[in-house]
Amino acid sequence: MLDAVVKRILQARVYDVAIESPLDEAAQLSKRLKNRVLIKREDLQPVFSFKLRGAYNKIRLLPEADRARGIIAASAGNHAQGVALATKKLGIKGVIVMPQTTPDIKVNAVRALGAQAVLHGDNYDEAFAHAQQLMAEKGYTFVHPFDDPDTIAGQGTVAMEILRQHSGEIDAVFIPCGGGGLMAGMAAYIKHVRPEIRVIAVEAEDSACLAAAMQAGQRVTLPSVGLFADGVAVKLIGEHTFAIAQHCVDEVITCTTDEICAAIKDVFDECRSIAEPAGALSIAGLKKYVQREGVTQQTLVAINSGANMNFDRLRHIAERTELGEGREAVLAVTIPEKAGAFKAFCQAIGKRNVTEFNYRYSSAAEAHVFVGVSLKPGLDARLELVGSLRKKGYEVLDLSDDEMAKLHTRHLVGGHAGLTDERLFRFEFPERPGALMAFLSELGGQWNISLFHYRNHGAAYGRVLIGLQLGDKPLRALIKSLEAVGYPYSDESDNPAYQLFLR
Repeated sequence: MLDAVVKRILQARVYDVAIESPLDEAAQLSKRLKNRVLIKREDLQPVFSFKLRGAYNKIRLLPEADRARGIIAASAGNHAQGVALATKKLGIKGVIVMPQTTPDIKVNAVRALGAQAVLHGDNYDEAFAHAQQLMAEKGYTFVHPFDDPDTIAGQGTVAMEILRQHSGEIDAVFIPCGGGGLMAGMAAYIKHVRPEIRVIAVEAEDSACLAAAMQAGQRVTLPSVGLFADGVAVKLIGEHTFAIAQHCVDEVITCTTDEICAAIKDVFDECRSIAEPAGALSIAGLKKYVQREGVTQQTLVAINSGANMNFDRLRHIAERTELGEGREAVLAVTIPEKAGAFKAFCQAIGKRNVTEFNYRYSSAAEAHVFVGVSLKPGLDARLELVGSLRKKGYEVLDLSDDEMAKLHTRHLVGGHAGLTDERLFRFEFPERPGALMAFLSELGGQWNISLFHYRNHGAAYGRVLIGLQLGDKPLRALIKSLEAVGYPYSDESDNPAYQLFLR
């Protein structure tokens, strides 16, 4: 099987549109991690992503009759731009179906390359279904974003370049994985040419379709995927890509949103380039591997796979970066409600920098404080701070890993409503004009809203924290209404940050 894949890679002709991207040493990261870290700069491609390699290779190899009918693809961004550039280069019609939630920067880039951008649906699956419908109606030829042998071969040229650019020892290569096109092509080539190199696929924790498939021994469809790392938000690993992964991938590492944000900052510090979340994913996996294994003096390669990100998202990423690197602790601390208590608490923190301080009167005896504290990198510093405060008599709750606290509570601390019939829920919904009003309309007017927090993060989805009063209705009636809305949600009524600061 590998022989056939590698033969396709060697025959791939991607350099009509792609450059041989540099393999740069990350000096600061290497020093900090005590290993030699090399970053493959696919963010420097003409469409700021590796995706043009596979798209062009696939389209170039199509029979002339298939190309003449026009090309159609479904994509949330990077594949779309790759197909658009390929069709422009080859002088053929390109139609790209993109979710309505696709950032303007990607839609505009597709149109600037001369392709037709059709906005349909709220996610990739809906865009894909519409693309299939248009293909049947118009006779277009569909180009899959990852699960195609020629697309896989085009992406595999990244590995061919790496092994040519660095002929010395390489201990491990970390490859971002969504549907698996890049992972499959690179893994097949590396294991064929240099089988001693560890191949490690890296997935977003909330979109880990390869990890689920490897564990089950067969492809598994995830019920839902997180959208922060939208470039790898895939529910089902490809059929071709999974077959290769089973033979060529040594392990799969998953990373959290905070870890990805920290890796985006690492890339910026090294390259002055702003990686998109999927683009920084393999750097996050590399860091996690080093921390877990304690390896030193090794040569480790990661792929900066893309830099297509709306500028608006940087605000949210900057907020989460310090948490991902372990440089900030987010704590809920109970302090006495008396004069001088705030000063005493600051003295207990010591010479650490306070990044955030939210205080609200709770009772005549005590107050609850939501506080952010800068730390040296690593979990030990956080544990040391928490232990130190507890030894000094403070009641401390570590919220550094609490998603609701980081997304909403830190912006809401303001006192207790005292509502005994209130239930709290956290929602995600597609971000587009009118989405917030649509969300409220779907929810209906039968439930009193007692708390509402929405904040636009410049992402493809919106986040809402909502408090609803049951009144004299049963909880099951409220749950039925929430499920009718059709958006992913979680019940946060027992969340400790809610109990301390908002209930």
